[in-house]
Amino acid sequence: MSAAAFVLQLPVALGGDSGSGNGTAIAAVSIVSIVGGYLLLAGLWYFVFREKAQDKRRDKRAKKR
Repeated sequence: MSAAAFVLQLPVALGGDSGSGNGTAIAAVSIVSIVGGYLLLAGLWYFVFREKAQDKRRDKRAKKR
């Protein structure tokens, strides 16, 4: 089975059923999505909202003036 066919088979129905009849694939996709979201939020905080990152941006703005 190709990777594309596997990915397209996972989220089939609105009721949360998978194409193969068990919900393991849907659960795996959900967990990967949740973990990916948390990693995205952590990266956003680290590179944008962290105090050290804000200080770097302030220093760059001060040097431009």
